[in-house]
Order: sequence, then structure tokens, then C-alpha cells
Amino acid sequence: MAAALARRLPGLLRPLSLSVGARTPQLCRFSNLIQPTPLCGSATAAVRAPLRGAVLQTPRCSILQRVSPLVPGLIQQPSRSLTYYSVKKAKRKSVKSVTDRFMRLHCGLWIRRKSGYKKKLWKKLPARKKRLREIVICNKTQSKLLDKMTTSFWKRRTWYVDDPYMKYHDRVNLKV
Repeated sequence: MAAALARRLPGLLRPLSLSVGARTPQLCRFSNLIQPTPLCGSATAAVRAPLRGAVLQTPRCSILQRVSPLVPGLIQQPSRSLTYYSVKKAKRKSVKSVTDRFMRLHCGLWIRRKSGYKKKLWKKLPARKKRLREIVICNKTQSKLLDKMTTSFWKRRTWYVDDPYMKYHDRVNLKV
């Protein structure tokens, strides 16, 4: 919203020193925003008033700024931030956020918590808190992508004492 306001009123963001040395009609340009133009007056003033209002409301911006909301991929490209070759050992590196947010089961599935399970719990109902604590299984496409974003270290089988996911690690008749 602030960006849209900044695009519509670019003159307010410029320093006043630029407009001080200018002619009187340009000095009074911004006073029209505060005080409406009088309705009674000469015929030429009645014709100029809508035109002046239209000029004030048309934003002056580049073609890239006008097109970028229509094509979101133009400005910000999606990235996985995957390192193919590290600087020190020239080895592939895992994406840290994947290893922090997801857990890989030995059968190849990835599990995660629902988003927002730790945020603003004070205003969520108990039923909603219970739903947010549930575990979600990623689909086949997501699992393949997460496998590409991690190294073999995270894909090997691990054994933990009293592992709550022990019954989920091995699945039968499951194609991933």
C-alpha cells in the first residue's frame, strides 16, 4: 500500500528546494491536494480543473514499474539457494532451511509441521492449535525436490532411542 502511494505521489517525496525556484503555478500544484479548486470562476478555470486533477493523479514511473505487478517473475526470481560446489572443499552443500524444517523418513518421504504452529498461539482456539500440531507428509514432487536439496548424509538411516517415527520409517507397497 505504501508503494502504491509512493508511486501516485512522487512529487511529495522530492525535496522542496526543487520547487521553490520554479514558477508560481507549479508551487501551487500541491495546494490543490489540500484545498479543492473553487467551483465558481471563469470558464477556463472550469475546464482546467479536471485536467489538473488528472495530471496530479497520473503516476510518473518507468515501464518496468508498470509491468512488474503483472509479471511477478520479472523482478524476483525463485531460488533454492543450492550450492553445487563449496568454496573450501568443492563439495555439494545441503540447504540449511530444508534440514531445519523437514525430516526425511527412511522410506523416502519427507514430513514437516504445519505452517504457523508456533505463531500467535494466544489468539488461536484450542482446536486450531491441535490441527497445527499435526504432521504433514510431502507429496512425490516435493520429496524429489527436497532430496535434490540435501546431501547423502541426510538420506542415510539413523537410529534413535524411543524414536516416535519408528513405525513410519518403513512402509510397504509405497511408490515414491
